[in-house]
Amino acid sequence: MSKMPLSTSAVVLPPRAPLLTRAGWSAFLVALLAVCALAPVLNLLVPAGSAFHLSDYMVSLLGKIMCYAICALAMDLIWGYSGILSLGHGLFFALGGYMMGMYLMRQIGRDGQYQSDLPDFMVFLDWKELPWHWALSDSFLATLALIVLVPGGVAFVFGYFAFRSRIKGVYFSIITQALTYAALLLFFRNETGFGGNNGFTDFKRILGIAIATPPMRMFLFVLTGLTLLGFFLMARWLVRSKYGRVLQAIRDAENRTMFCGYDPLPYKLSIWTISAVMCGIAGALYVPQVGIINPSEMTPANSIEIAIWAAVGGRGTLIGPIVGAFLVNGAKSWLTVTFPEFWLYVLGGLFIVVTLFMPQGVVGLVKKLMRGGKA
Repeated sequence: MSKMPLSTSAVVLPPRAPLLTRAGWSAFLVALLAVCALAPVLNLLVPAGSAFHLSDYMVSLLGKIMCYAICALAMDLIWGYSGILSLGHGLFFALGGYMMGMYLMRQIGRDGQYQSDLPDFMVFLDWKELPWHWALSDSFLATLALIVLVPGGVAFVFGYFAFRSRIKGVYFSIITQALTYAALLLFFRNETGFGGNNGFTDFKRILGIAIATPPMRMFLFVLTGLTLLGFFLMARWLVRSKYGRVLQAIRDAENRTMFCGYDPLPYKLSIWTISAVMCGIAGALYVPQVGIINPSEMTPANSIEIAIWAAVGGRGTLIGPIVGAFLVNGAKSWLTVTFPEFWLYVLGGLFIVVTLFMPQGVVGLVKKLMRGGKA
């Protein structure tokens, strides 16, 4: 009796798609050139009277919005691709900002109002020495490490206990908002050593170089743009990897993913921590460009706005939250000057319209129109 030959044909997996399409890489290079070449030329070399001059105000505004775009991208990683809606990401943004602010306050030296080695607010409160948590604030390298470690450490500890207890959905969102509000109340207190209600301001220099100069302002702008583009590529690589596919499986059917042999805890905890670190770095870039950091960055409204940017642009797309951050904050900058009393109504109405009529955001609407045009 002859035996049937065993099939030796292997399963052929489809080739991995490229990180970006040709059109995607073209758009990326255009953005890179705009940040690194076009903006510096228009700001530093084109005369101020020219119609093509990029003003210092616009440089600061665009730099600030790019910091917000990093936060929106971080939100998309946890909400759009992992199903974790955080209403407290403003905490991690503020923690990174405070780490940078502490270093900038130490850089003031004796140029402050009281001509003391201590920051002005400590002299005003009759402090005699720096508190223990300011010990490494005079080191730039230590500050860079703390910008990553402090937001990441807080997120890791909180996320470990929350995800281990399988808290999710609206309950998780409420807890993140409560955590942020508790930190807000803590930082408001003068005895904590974070400047109380006023926070940190009146920065003079960074690495011994004056901040309020066009070259330094432009350097911070370019650094922020490169950070945003770098985080976009990193996020793109993450969500297209096996790790990203597991995150999306957890988002769509967590129990079924567990039955397939995947433990959701390390996946959710790692992407939650990565997202918090991204917000911390955004906060550190934000502070020297805006010139102030105070507890108002931890208000619940600020954290909710981060979620609105992602929703307006289109969550689960990576590029959508970046677009949403620019659209919403551009409209905010215009409306708060021309019609300041209507801005909150516009923001609330925008969120309702997007939720009801554009669930995939602006990017989703554009894709839908393009498909309709092709059809």
